[in-house]
Amino acid sequence: MLAFAYSRSGMVHDALFVLFKMKDLNVQASIMTLNGLLYNLRLTDVMWDMYDVIKASGIRPSSYTNSIIIDGLCRQSLVEEAVAFMQEAEKEESGPRIVWLNNLMTGFCKLGFVNVAKSFFCIMHKCGLLPDTYSYNILINGLCIAGSMEEALEFTSDMEKHGLEPDIVTYNTLAKGFSLLGLMSGAWKVISLMLYKGLNPNLITYTILICGHCQTGNIKECFKLREEMLSRGMQLTNISYGVMISCLCKRGNVNEALSLFDEMKTIGLEADVVIYSILIHGLCKQGRLHHAIHLYKEMCLERVMPNLFTQRSILLALSEKGTIKEARRYFDTLMHCDLLEDIGLCNIMLYSYAKVGYMDEAIQLYRMILEKGITPTVVTFNSVIYGFCKSRRLADARIWLNAIESHGLVPSAVTYTTLMNAFCEERDMQAMFKLLKEMEARAIEPTHVTYTVVIKGLCRQRKVKEAVGVLQDMFAKGVSPDEISYNIIIQSLCKTQDMKRAFQLHDEMLLRNLQPNHVTYNILINGLCVRGNLKDAEKLLASLQDQKVRLTKVAYTTLIKALCAKGNVHKAIVLFHQMVEMGYQVSVRDCSAVVNRLCKRHLMSDAKAFLRLILQCGIALDQQICSVLRNNLYRIHDKDMMVQLLALMVKCGFDRG
Repeated sequence: MLAFAYSRSGMVHDALFVLFKMKDLNVQASIMTLNGLLYNLRLTDVMWDMYDVIKASGIRPSSYTNSIIIDGLCRQSLVEEAVAFMQEAEKEESGPRIVWLNNLMTGFCKLGFVNVAKSFFCIMHKCGLLPDTYSYNILINGLCIAGSMEEALEFTSDMEKHGLEPDIVTYNTLAKGFSLLGLMSGAWKVISLMLYKGLNPNLITYTILICGHCQTGNIKECFKLREEMLSRGMQLTNISYGVMISCLCKRGNVNEALSLFDEMKTIGLEADVVIYSILIHGLCKQGRLHHAIHLYKEMCLERVMPNLFTQRSILLALSEKGTIKEARRYFDTLMHCDLLEDIGLCNIMLYSYAKVGYMDEAIQLYRMILEKGITPTVVTFNSVIYGFCKSRRLADARIWLNAIESHGLVPSAVTYTTLMNAFCEERDMQAMFKLLKEMEARAIEPTHVTYTVVIKGLCRQRKVKEAVGVLQDMFAKGVSPDEISYNIIIQSLCKTQDMKRAFQLHDEMLLRNLQPNHVTYNILINGLCVRGNLKDAEKLLASLQDQKVRLTKVAYTTLIKALCAKGNVHKAIVLFHQMVEMGYQVSVRDCSAVVNRLCKRHLMSDAKAFLRLILQCGIALDQQICSVLRNNLYRIHDKDMMVQLLALMVKCGFDRG
């Protein structure tokens, strides 16, 4: 009795101790006691030892004993062994038992072999066994996980035809299946049917619906469900809070996520590492580093161990939003606590040094990584190479490229593209093309970025025709160019004043479903203005406005300056008003160029009119624009305006000399 009580309580070691004492006293344990022990050991290899003890005791294993073994094997994913065991067991039991077949169906469904599970369902019928609700639910769950919702619904109908009523588990399973596919309308139909059958949603139902709506981004519906749960006296689970917090953080609603987090703690639920990590990542993305660190410290005080995702979020934020010293301090803390086993964290720190050109520190860190026994990756080398390229130490970068292979690694397209771009910036096109050939010889596929670097290099050599050829080669090789690839060539064509070909490439972008961006239109408008085709530039701008294409202020200021240079000040002022009304942040720097052009053309009345417009718009003047106006007003002897300007300069604290 004592051994049985221990085994039922999960106190396996105590139960085994009593069992051995019973053996010493020649007292036979009951099959119930032995089965209890076997059940608690079914997830381990010791299960077989216990099974041998049962057989050695002279007690015939019961049907339940065999069921435990089959269940244990299936839970350990040893389904083939489970089938073999069942085949042996059924010889003594005159056929399989429904619980055995249910266990096997569960095991095969868990591994994704739903068709095999269905074959055991057929065996039930062949052996004269009637599948129970549990049998149907196992198969319906397997089909739902596989995304076969139509077949899952067919099995539900078949279940009813055989006189079995679907239960809450059936409906929850179907709702979950639809939710996993993002088909929330299907999930709600299942819930409606469940309500019609007189079944009330339980905690699992609500959790499934909340998870489903979060997956589709419908956070409002999640909050409605939360209110409904609370009104029914239910409490959200950690899972529900976790998915809602995750959904809010992805949408940038971190404050709402933090409110849910506080609510969760208030009702006594403990946040796990996943919830803390999601919140910390969300705060870091918004640049709220101090709050993220505060939450990180709270997490540690609550004895929730930060995982790799948490550590990466903090280190990245410190590198990007904080300072390198702070990032290194945190990195060293991880290292001293023996938490630095992942090369990913080392790569973040290395890249941080490389980005600002601290190459001595980067190399020192690289050596420390090797000393710690951490294996570098291609990303590690790419970061170092990028740093040397940024510091214009291309010979060192080339040495590190060769060092990659000594670690049994292969350079990536990023490795070569980084170096090629650096040589391109140094206008060493020969070295750039040599790297391209080396890359192709190693069968490393160039990316669209690689080809864009080549296009940039050719355009700098004024080989626009060859650059266009590279563009066509990209399509032939199945590599799609992006806006940058096209913009580089369009800019080169504009520089050579080949506006016809530039617009042809613009049209080609549209034909290939590649939307020209604001940079494309800035280039084209500037090209037309430089060539003196202001009417065409105005038409293009008007056309883009009609199409609701969002432009930057550069498109406007370029045309405004060109109009002023041509003396068409009225149109320039109209366009300036448009720019201000559209909400663009106009700076004094934008205005200085306009005033300079008007003063150079001796159009002082227009320059004064523009000055009034600048002041009306509340744009603060600077020393440069005041000096230009003062010199030109002095030249034309406009004393009244000169006095007003000097007064304004004194008010602004500018030098009047």
